[in-house]
Amino acid sequence: MVTKIFNNTKRAFSLKSDEELKKSLFIFRMMDKPIMVSIGTKLTNWSLKLHLPVEGLIRKTIFEQFCGGTSQEDCIPVMEKMYTKNVHSTLDFSVEGEENDAAFDAALATKIKLVEFAQKRKEIAFTVFKPTGIGRFAIWEKVSQKEKLTPEETAEWNRVKARVDKICKLAYDLDVKILADAEESWMQDAVDWLIEEMMEKYNKEKVIVYNTLQCYRWDRLQYLKDIHIKAKEKGYKIGAKIVRGAYMEKENERAEKLNYPTPICEDKEATDVNYNTVLYYSLQHLDDINLFIGTHNEVSAYLAMQHMDEMGYAKNDDRIWFSQLFGMSEHITYNLALNGYNTVKLVPFGPVRDVIPYLIRRAQENTSVKGQTGRELALLEEEQHRRDGQYVKRVK
Repeated sequence: MVTKIFNNTKRAFSLKSDEELKKSLFIFRMMDKPIMVSIGTKLTNWSLKLHLPVEGLIRKTIFEQFCGGTSQEDCIPVMEKMYTKNVHSTLDFSVEGEENDAAFDAALATKIKLVEFAQKRKEIAFTVFKPTGIGRFAIWEKVSQKEKLTPEETAEWNRVKARVDKICKLAYDLDVKILADAEESWMQDAVDWLIEEMMEKYNKEKVIVYNTLQCYRWDRLQYLKDIHIKAKEKGYKIGAKIVRGAYMEKENERAEKLNYPTPICEDKEATDVNYNTVLYYSLQHLDDINLFIGTHNEVSAYLAMQHMDEMGYAKNDDRIWFSQLFGMSEHITYNLALNGYNTVKLVPFGPVRDVIPYLIRRAQENTSVKGQTGRELALLEEEQHRRDGQYVKRVK
């Protein structure tokens, strides 16, 4: 029987000073009000267009909550602090929305530096790249739809493949695990095909390359079973990062607009079942599938712990990692880590102005995910009450 561990707020927020706790409370109270998120988003975009000096305010509030710093070196104090509690890091350069080769080559250079940086830092367990960060969305989409490419597009696609291979080969050479983010379903097939090629190439002896499965897609369990068969036939191992997903509203709107069946599970309960089934299947085949469990869901985390116990896996088995986003679900992250499980925070970074699209999405997703902000807020308030009680006792 797995012991319930996630209600320990003293452990969860042990790294936060009283001032930092109050700041987090303020931010999540704002995000608990959809109208405030909507107004804040509009004001931020308006201020940026007018080049108003709002970056300092953003950095001191939402940026510090959800980002580790402006550069990889800037993140070192945050990573070292978390590592004292057995929490590893995955640095994610979170600049989005580029559309030209010069920007993609610059992003590639940044990812190369990150892999090299990770190899030297014991705090970093994984690196990550976003496929649309190193190639145009439209080219991924066209390849996914199996449309005929022009000669120029063929050359462009070859450059995209070369960038992916360069990142994965370096990760292999330096023995650094690397995650490929998931994208929208209508361009994800090209990502899947290319990352499968990388796994076949670099995951022969051990898992270096991981693909991301968004389990709000009802087809992901069958996809995993299919590539499992391929991997066994071709003699390589699978790296599977499993998440629930990030593009639900966009996916459903597009499916309705273009009149095709939505790739998304019918409701949250179906998504939860799908996620937990993919989780169980992966754990059943751990010799073939290494697992990166990206979840902010306590039930899924407890299920993983229970399955691990029943299957006889050690808590620190290097084939199983738990992960949450920086600034969220501290009660899951720190309690898992302090109970001996492999735990990693995904830590976004980048210049404040450049990561604002990520921060806006983070605020909007927290507001739209049922119960997410409320749960974060309740735990922060509980810790505040606990500390206030401790203060009262000291004064007495």
